[in-house]
Amino acid sequence: MQQSDIKLSTGLSGLDRIFRGVIAGDNIVWHIETVEDYRCFVDPYHQFAQKTEKNLTYFRFAKHEPLLTKKSHGQIYTLEPEKGFETFITDLHQIIKQNGRGGYYLFDCLSDLAEYWHSDQMLGNFFMLTCPYLFDIEAVAYFALYRNYHFYDHATEPIINTAQVSCNVYRYKGDVYVYPLKVLQRYSPRMYMLHVQRGDDFPIVPHSATISEVLNSQARTPLVPAQSAEGIWHRALRQAEEICIAKKSGEPFEEEERDLLRRLIRMMISRDPRISKLVEKYLSLEDVLQISTRVIGTGLIGGKSVGMLLARAILEKTDERWKEVLEPHDSFYIGSDVFYTFLIKNGIWRERQRQKDAELYLDGSESSRHRIIVGAFPEYIERQLNEMLDYFGQSPFIVRSSSLLEDNYGNAFAGKYDSVFCVNQGSREKRLEDFKAAIRTIYASAMSEKALVYRAQRGLLELDEQMSLLVQRVSGAFYNQIYIPQIAGVGYSYNPYAWSEEIDPESGVLRLVFGLGTRAVNPSDDDYTRIVALNAPERRPEGSRGEAQQFTQRKIDVLDLEANQLVSMDFAEVAKQSEGIPLNIFASRDPEIERYAKEKQLQNVFPWRLDFHHLLGNTEFASDMRQMLRTLHEAYDYPIDIEFTTNFYNENEYKINLLQCRPIQVKGGGVIADPPSDIAPSDLIFQAEGAVIGHSRVSKIDRFVYVVPSVYGKLPIKDRYKIARLIGQLMHVPAFYEDNVIMVLGPGRWGTTTPSLGVPITFYEINTISILCEIVTMREDLVPDVSLGTHLFSELVEMDILYLALFPQQSSNYINRKFFEQSDNTLEKYLPEAKHHTDVIRVVEPGDKALELNANALKQKVVCYLKK
Repeated sequence: MQQSDIKLSTGLSGLDRIFRGVIAGDNIVWHIETVEDYRCFVDPYHQFAQKTEKNLTYFRFAKHEPLLTKKSHGQIYTLEPEKGFETFITDLHQIIKQNGRGGYYLFDCLSDLAEYWHSDQMLGNFFMLTCPYLFDIEAVAYFALYRNYHFYDHATEPIINTAQVSCNVYRYKGDVYVYPLKVLQRYSPRMYMLHVQRGDDFPIVPHSATISEVLNSQARTPLVPAQSAEGIWHRALRQAEEICIAKKSGEPFEEEERDLLRRLIRMMISRDPRISKLVEKYLSLEDVLQISTRVIGTGLIGGKSVGMLLARAILEKTDERWKEVLEPHDSFYIGSDVFYTFLIKNGIWRERQRQKDAELYLDGSESSRHRIIVGAFPEYIERQLNEMLDYFGQSPFIVRSSSLLEDNYGNAFAGKYDSVFCVNQGSREKRLEDFKAAIRTIYASAMSEKALVYRAQRGLLELDEQMSLLVQRVSGAFYNQIYIPQIAGVGYSYNPYAWSEEIDPESGVLRLVFGLGTRAVNPSDDDYTRIVALNAPERRPEGSRGEAQQFTQRKIDVLDLEANQLVSMDFAEVAKQSEGIPLNIFASRDPEIERYAKEKQLQNVFPWRLDFHHLLGNTEFASDMRQMLRTLHEAYDYPIDIEFTTNFYNENEYKINLLQCRPIQVKGGGVIADPPSDIAPSDLIFQAEGAVIGHSRVSKIDRFVYVVPSVYGKLPIKDRYKIARLIGQLMHVPAFYEDNVIMVLGPGRWGTTTPSLGVPITFYEINTISILCEIVTMREDLVPDVSLGTHLFSELVEMDILYLALFPQQSSNYINRKFFEQSDNTLEKYLPEAKHHTDVIRVVEPGDKALELNANALKQKVVCYLKK
C-alpha cells in the first residue's frame, strides 16, 4: 500500500470526527498547561504513523523531557535555538525540504523558543514562516504552546490565525478535555464545543455548569493588548498582584491592601457610594483581580455586572453551601471606556454631548444610531473580542447592557437597553461578525428615544452614562438541535402580588418558565407563566383546578442551532427532542388527556402539562430561592429582584445560575381600612378581586380615561395604533394631568405588541397616570398574565403606579358601564384632534362628586365608589 492511499488521522477516531477528518497540510496547535497534556495526543499520533508507516520527523529543541526516544518510530533532529532565530529556522526548513512532500511532523513545545530568543514576537514570526511551508508540501504537523503564557497579539494570535487547526487542552478532575478554537475549511454544529476524552471517543460536554467548572478551573491572564501592559490600569493590577503574593508569605499589608482595593473598586467596579460599600464588604482584592482577567478594554464593568458578581459573593460568604448550589458564572465584561472610544473613533462624540441638553437631547439620535450600527472597533479591541470568542467556542452566549447607572438604587432602566443572544454557530469569522453586531446593537440602544426619555424624566441626562457590556455564557445544555436551560425566571424578595391572606409578602415571589427566561421577563400575550409565592409555593393564584390546568405555559423559547437564532416552539415539540431532561420534575401527566386518548384510540398524544408540581412540592428549590432572596434583601437592606436559571442532573441535584440582581423600589401592601359595607349599587363604579399590584391605598380619582371595549374590539389594527398614540398625547397635556389622579381603563393587555390582544401603548406615553386597569374582554380565552417581573412591571413599581385587572365574567367583579359610557365625555376639551374618536376614548370627570378608590393589595380586593 502506498502512503498516499492511507487515510490521514490523529490516531484518535473521536478526535478525527471533531475535526471532520485530518487534511493534508494541517498544522495542528495544542494550547496546553503541561507537556503531559500534549503527550495525550502525541502518543496516538506517533502510533498511527508507525502503524501506517508514515514518515515521522521529530524536532527536538525544548527543555522539557523528550516526546520520543531513539527507539521510537521516525527520525529525531536535535536543533539549537540558542544559536539564534535565523540559524534555527534555516536548519529546520532545510530538513523539511530534504524530506520532500507529505509526511508527519512533531515539534517540541514552542514556548521555550520565546525563552531562548527573549521575544514572543519572534516566536510568532517563526510559526508564520514555518506553518505555510509545511502546508505547501501537504504535511501534517503537531505543535504545542503553553496557554496564557505569551502576549496574545505577539504570539498566540498570530499562531492561531496561521494554523489550520488550533485546540485548547484542559485537564480537570482526572479527565482530559479538548476545546477547538479553529478548524479551517471544516464545520459542524458541534465542532467548537467542549469535548471530554472517553478512550478514543470525544463526546461533547452538554451542560453549561460542567463547561463553566472546567474552564473556571484554569488559570487566566487579563485580556489586554501588549502595548497597554504598562499603562495606569495595569500598573495598579500588578501592584495588587504583588500585595496578594506578599500576603501569602505572611507579610502584613492591611492598610495598603484596603487603599488599593478602594482604588480598584472606583477604577473597575462602581463609583456609587452605596454599591461601593457593599463591594468592599463582600469582595476581596483577590476577587477584584480575578474580575480583571475577564475585562475587555478598560473602565467600569457597569451595574448589571456588579449586581451579578456582588450577589454571588454575598451568598457564598454568608453560607458555604451556596458554593455547591450555584452554577459557576462564566462571564466577560466589556469596559465602559470601550464605549466612549468607539463613539470618538466613529465621529459620534458631538451628538453624544448634545444629549445632555434637556431641550435638544433627541436631536440627531436616529442618525447617531445608524453610525453606531456601521461603526468600526479599534484593532486591539477586536483582538480581545477574538480571544473571548475562542474561549466560548460554539457555546451560546448573551450580550447584555450593563451601563453605569443601570440596576443601581432607583434606576432599573428595565427594557430601555437591548440584550442580544449570540447562538454562536457558523464559521469563526461569522461568529465574530455576529458578536460585533450584537455589541453595536446595544450601543445604539443607548441612544434610543425610550432610553433618552427615561433619563430625561429622572434628571439623569447630565450624569455619566457610559455603556459597559456583560457577556454571559447561556446556562443550559444542548438537546439535539436546540439549547435551553431547564427552567428560568425572575424573583422578587418582596411579593407585591399577595393574592391570598395566606401569602407572606416578605417571603418573596417568582415568575417561573420552562426554557429560556425571555418569557419570564416579557410574558407573551397568548401564553402563561407560573407565579410562585415562596412561603406557599404550591398555592396558585388561579381560582380552580380547571383554571390552573388551562393557564399553563405552552410555548418555550429556545436557541435553535440550525436557524442560529432564538425561536419559540411548542412544549410538546421541545420535550420530544430533549432526551435527558427529567420531565417529571417540571410537568405532570394529565389523566384526562390520557383517558381521552385511550377511549379514542389516539396515538402519539402528548399528555404532559407544565405545572411544576414536583419541583415546588418535592425538591428544595423553593426553599433555596426563598433563602437566596432573603439573604440578598438583608445584605442590600433593600428589596431586590433577580434573574436566574436552574438545571437538574437528577431528582435531588441541581445548579442555580444567578444571572442578575438589583435593588428595586417596592412599597409594602400596608394596612388600610375596609371600604364601607353599605355602598348602594347605584354608587358602585367597579369592584374586582384578583390582580392588585402595588401598595394598598385609599385615594380620590379626578379623571378616568376609558377605552370602550365593545367599540375598540371592532377597530382595524391600524386604528388601534392610532388610539394608542392619541391616549399618549392626552396624557401629556399639562392641563389634563397636572395635580390630578388619573385612572386608565381599557380592554386586554396594555403595552402589548399585538394590537389584536390589547392596547399597543408604550410606558412613557402613559407615565403621568396613577392607576392602570386591564379589563379582560378582548377575547374569551385570554386571561392577562399580570405584569409582575416584566419591564412594564418595573416601570409601574418605579413610578408607584397601581395595576389592576378586572374580570367582568366573574361574579366577584363588576364594572358600571353606564357610568363610563353615558357620562359626559370631555376628551375634546383637552385634545381637540381626537374629536372623531370620542366613541372609543371617553374622558369621565366626577366633577363635584366625591369618588374614592379603596385598593387592598393584601386582600387582593379593590372597590371604586361614589362617597357620600
